[in-house]
Amino acid sequence: MVDIIKRTTLMVRDANAAAQWYATVFGMRRWMDVPFTLSGEQLAVGKKGDQTRLIIMQAEHDVIGMIGLLEWLEPKQQFPAQVPKQVSFGAPIFVVAAVDCRATTDRARAGGSHVHCEPRAWTVTGANGQPKSMIGASFFDLDGYFYEVNETLA
Repeated sequence: MVDIIKRTTLMVRDANAAAQWYATVFGMRRWMDVPFTLSGEQLAVGKKGDQTRLIIMQAEHDVIGMIGLLEWLEPKQQFPAQVPKQVSFGAPIFVVAAVDCRATTDRARAGGSHVHCEPRAWTVTGANGQPKSMIGASFFDLDGYFYEVNETLA
């Protein structure tokens, strides 16, 4: 058996705002929304007794591709005044297969995202060694997480 990565959880400033962004930009739906108290053991952040809220957003697949949005309720976490506008070591790069890259980018921009790269045509060598034509763009979500969005052309 091979393990699967089913969810990535992101620390966010405002779980409701982040959930709305993911619903609007990627069409995800709220799968779970629960408050919980940290045990102080499993997560490498926070401490025992911290009050948090976890919203899990679900994409089309019912097991993989979920995004968790973790907000600290008490005590509030300190965040940088400015969200990142470049990717640094240790930060994830999320890759999204879009139905319509331009529309996804427009929704992200309208939702307050910093667009790093406007939609553009490009070609990449696929896993089968054949060229693959795409339209791609990239942008940051409201908390500075980076998304590369690609639409495969026929």
